[in-house]
Amino acid sequence: MTDRAFWKSFSGLIAALVALAVVLFILAQMVGGKPAKPVEATADAKAVAERIKPVGEVTVGVVPAEKVTTTSSNAVMEAIIPSANAAAGADGKKIYDASCMACHAAGVAGAPKLGDKANWAPRIAQGTDKLHTHAIKGFQGKAGMMPPKGGNMSLKDEDVKAAVDYMVSQSK
Repeated sequence: MTDRAFWKSFSGLIAALVALAVVLFILAQMVGGKPAKPVEATADAKAVAERIKPVGEVTVGVVPAEKVTTTSSNAVMEAIIPSANAAAGADGKKIYDASCMACHAAGVAGAPKLGDKANWAPRIAQGTDKLHTHAIKGFQGKAGMMPPKGGNMSLKDEDVKAAVDYMVSQSK
């Protein structure tokens, strides 16, 4: 076979292979169709997000509805740690809901639950001045402990007293 005949055969073979590859590619596109539905991909993403979400969340007090819908980080921080300005002039119930409820609603660290007359009676018997002092300065007792100002150092002494008075009034 001559060189010319070889190149002619070889070129024909290469052309046939390229044509076969193009035909197979087009056929694969027609048979394979489109990729999976985007809805399934979204469902998979949701399933992955559900599997990797944190086990728990830290919540302090009751977050007002208007702050939950707000996306600003300041609103979130205000909901978690009320500032001194937000607590200034607030009544005892509001302060209890914002700062005290975290422990006194569940009895954390020996905290007497709101409305538990049996637990509050001996404390009330000591007098409101002593309760105010323990709430403001903190207290370590046999049953548990009370951090100064309930752990919210931005509260004014008057606000802490108002919250204590509210809890006492609900527990008599």
